[in-house]
Amino acid sequence: MFKPLSNRLFIEPVADEKKTESGIVLPETAEKKPIKGKIIAVGDGKFNEKGERIPLSVKVGDTVLFKKYGPDEIEIDGKKYLVGDEDDILAIIE
Repeated sequence: MFKPLSNRLFIEPVADEKKTESGIVLPETAEKKPIKGKIIAVGDGKFNEKGERIPLSVKVGDTVLFKKYGPDEIEIDGKKYLVGDEDDILAIIE
């Protein structure tokens, strides 16, 4: 696998339903960039001005909402992932 550095994290995008609540199926052209995903790897955290490491607020396995254009897309072994900073995370979905 891979190990992000500092406050970086790897996110596996979670595709939203391609059907509206009323049952309308959306065409591929109407699809949006995903804003929900599952954390699959986290860094150890940033250092503060005292040299102490600040751990991340998210952990592997968390499902999160993130900024639409925050994380960068990468592809590893044919699978797409997102790499971003903890600051790109808006909320943890419980």
